[in-house]
Amino acid sequence: MTNIYAVVLAAGQGTRMKSKLYKVLHPVCGKPMVEHVVDHVQSLNISRTVSIVGHGAEKVKDQLGEKSEYVLQAEQLGTAHAVQQAETLLGDLDGITMVICGDTPLIRPETMKALLDHHQQQNAKATILTAIADNPTGYGRIIRDSEGHVAQIVEQKDSTPEQQLVTEINTGTYCFDNKALFTTLKLVNNDNAQGEFYLPDVIEILKEQGEIVSAYVTENFSETLGVNDRVALAQAEAIMRDRINEKHMRNGVSFINPSNTYIGVDVKIGSDTVLQSGVILEGNTVIGEDCFIGANSHIIDSEIGDRTKVDASVVEESVIGEDVTVGPYAHVRPASNVGNRAKVGNFVELKKTTLGEGSKASHLTYLGDAEVGTDVNIGCGTITVNYDGVNKFKTIIGDRSFIGCNANLVAPVTIGADTYVAAGTTITKEVPQHALAIGRSRQENKENYVNKLNSNK
Repeated sequence: MTNIYAVVLAAGQGTRMKSKLYKVLHPVCGKPMVEHVVDHVQSLNISRTVSIVGHGAEKVKDQLGEKSEYVLQAEQLGTAHAVQQAETLLGDLDGITMVICGDTPLIRPETMKALLDHHQQQNAKATILTAIADNPTGYGRIIRDSEGHVAQIVEQKDSTPEQQLVTEINTGTYCFDNKALFTTLKLVNNDNAQGEFYLPDVIEILKEQGEIVSAYVTENFSETLGVNDRVALAQAEAIMRDRINEKHMRNGVSFINPSNTYIGVDVKIGSDTVLQSGVILEGNTVIGEDCFIGANSHIIDSEIGDRTKVDASVVEESVIGEDVTVGPYAHVRPASNVGNRAKVGNFVELKKTTLGEGSKASHLTYLGDAEVGTDVNIGCGTITVNYDGVNKFKTIIGDRSFIGCNANLVAPVTIGADTYVAAGTTITKEVPQHALAIGRSRQENKENYVNKLNSNK
């Protein structure tokens, strides 16, 4: 079995992005471009992946972690110079090396595999992934000889007017015989308009040596989009979003307005779930079957159980059970866990709270740092007073308790099972099981007060 290696070019700063964030770290559908590339590469059972880093090297390493090995290109002198930095790791190995840019997040693993297969079938020393562009401006042109074989790749700035009319372009992705690649890189010079060492020059040198150079033409030009500025970033986002949405629709998910629904690349959604317009699902979110995600809901890194309804609400880093109703206009903040058949109503906020099975907080309630048992009713306007300005404290509410409207539960405090807390009560100490807790000031009516007030005007 032939060993296959990947070299990912991720050293450029990307000045045209006009950003403090390094180019390859700009996200497309919630994941940095370079991570899309590395994840696609690794799905092909690549033996080793080496990322060439430069600007923002530590941030790129932090993002990719152990998905890749790394080599530093301290000075950016061109693509050939970048690949040459990997020689210390790969130079003496037998096999095939795929070189791919870290700013091409749309290339599918299927296309990468087709390129590798074509390279091996042709017994080539080098194979170029090419595409036909309606507007090839800015791309290197594929120049073929009279027999249709690849003769050379000419960069835009070095091309003649006749060559600029060619529409077959170099996508910047290649396969090479690994040893031939690193041997030939030593022969590349920088005698060109940019004064850089171009990786495509390896192709011309191999041709001059009589080696087989092939090209695989991908049918989908959009896959080859290289992101160099914000315009291309938006184009890549739109293409990938359409691709993701189509995948979910074909798997049985209904989109009311696909063009205005934003799904992250790692999100999972069960069949017969309905997504309304303006829904945003990000991170490692998992949505169950038969769910309803209402308009303008935003769910991040959370798990939503089967048959649950989330309506115009925000859920962050939390777990929502089955047959739950959330919203409208609820906010479930990180580290919350909502049990089956529970209800988180309109203008309810949870933070680091467990709401037990069948429990209800129907409206205008804040539960922070709370542990709420099963079948508990939380009245309108209830607040767990969990913060003293320095520390956070926990509130525990037992099963089947009834918390009346406008109650203040001053933590740390425990309310036993099967208890009642009267409306308007401020709880500052433990409430034992089966008790009724009342903590209000006594009402006093001032007779004829308004008349006396008016008579003094």
